Amino acid sequence: MIKSMTGYGRARQELHKRDITVEVRSVNNRYLDCTVKMPRMYAFAEDAVKQCVQKAVSRGKVDVFITVDASAADVAKVSVNRELAASYVAALNELAEVCGTASQVTPETLSRFPDVLTVTKADEDLETVSADLCAVLEEALAAYNAMRAVEGEKLAEDIGSRLDTILSCTAQVEERSPETVAEYRQKLTARMQEVLQSTTIDPQRILTEAAIYADKVAVDEETVRLRSHVAQLRTMLESDQPMGRKMDFLIQEVNRESNTIGSKCNDVTIAQVVVNLKAEVEKMREQVQNIE
Repeated sequence: MIKSMTGYGRARQELHKRDITVEVRSVNNRYLDCTVKMPRMYAFAEDAVKQCVQKAVSRGKVDVFITVDASAADVAKVSVNRELAASYVAALNELAEVCGTASQVTPETLSRFPDVLTVTKADEDLETVSADLCAVLEEALAAYNAMRAVEGEKLAEDIGSRLDTILSCTAQVEERSPETVAEYRQKLTARMQEVLQSTTIDPQRILTEAAIYADKVAVDEETVRLRSHVAQLRTMLESDQPMGRKMDFLIQEVNRESNTIGSKCNDVTIAQVVVNLKAEVEKMREQVQNIE
């Protein structure tokens, strides 16, 4: 089933002591345009995030929002500057000699001196962090695609009903077209009788003129193509693959056939049918703009 380009999905998980929240939302766009907003310290995972989106989405302007609470995952690493500590010990022993007292240097004393102890954050496993972000993203994308599928089903129902109307209009044109030729032949005969009055009218001339007119206003090819386009559009509505661009192209063809029928037939009834036909095509085109 086709999918809409508009959707929203959200997921939240705690992985490796990180509380990760991912939101995905999108609107219509001709191509795939993915924007990722996340903390700068996790910018290294942006490419991996975009690759995940590209696997799930083919078209649309997609915004991905990622927030991470890693306070529980922060691991402090304490380092001892041995050379500096030894220098402090030597200096304290020297001061003890000057004062004539015994040196009582303890670890607690040394720890109070600047830069003897250094606290740093433990290095993160970048691959693990990227995998965790993508795992939560995939859950959000699943919810996002589910929403798009529901919307796509509604679009398919609406477009399907409009295709029924287009077929109905096509049948009306096919039924009315031969009648226009017969009416033209009757009008032509009456006009020639009025002009020539008592002069005998050549029936063959009437048939020839009617045949020329019939060929000029024939719309058989257009109605056949219309039915073919409708059949293809119905098949596309059942496809699991992105069909938005192909459907947009076919609808342009349906509109072109409608215009041709309107220009060929100088008949009020057919003209009204063509107006209804083009109105349905325009509404259908607006709906197809929402399809991936």
